[in-house]
Amino acid sequence: MDRNKMGLCVRLFGKFLKIGAFTFGGGYAMIPLIRREIAQKEGWIEEKDILDILAVSESTPGPIAVNTATFVGYRLAGPLGAAAATVGVVLPSFVIIFLLSFVLRQFEGFPAVRYAFWGIRVAVVALVLSALVSMARECPWNLLSYVLAAGAFVLVGFFGANSILVLLACALVGLAASKLRIGGMKL
Repeated sequence: MDRNKMGLCVRLFGKFLKIGAFTFGGGYAMIPLIRREIAQKEGWIEEKDILDILAVSESTPGPIAVNTATFVGYRLAGPLGAAAATVGVVLPSFVIIFLLSFVLRQFEGFPAVRYAFWGIRVAVVALVLSALVSMARECPWNLLSYVLAAGAFVLVGFFGANSILVLLACALVGLAASKLRIGGMKL
């Protein structure tokens, strides 16, 4: 392997290690950091590609943070880049959970610990909402997309519908709409 690709893998590992270490709340909370570190600071991917990467990451099995890191790493440096980015994003959580597992039982009843976790939950909600707003700004305005998103939210959030079936139904509607537009018809 050439030195440039190996150096890129090391940098990918470092960037995703940083993202994994300083983000609580999972993949959706990581989106603003991934965007800033990978697209804006490094310029490794273009801003417009973020939505595509997220769509692929959400559509494949597994956590969105891991899928996104793997996809970005593979796109930039092949299989070794995918491995470096994935290990980087997972390692901080693994280490923290491993260490906390030894002491959390002893401190979970303390009010300060309960309040700290409440504060973390609030921060996670804010990060997820930030990701939603930034994705909505980047997404081209399309009435069908917004109707599908709202319908999926209502079905899953309020009626407990199977999220996989809702995802598949939305994909089929999107494909059908795309075919109709390609054929010259407008919805």
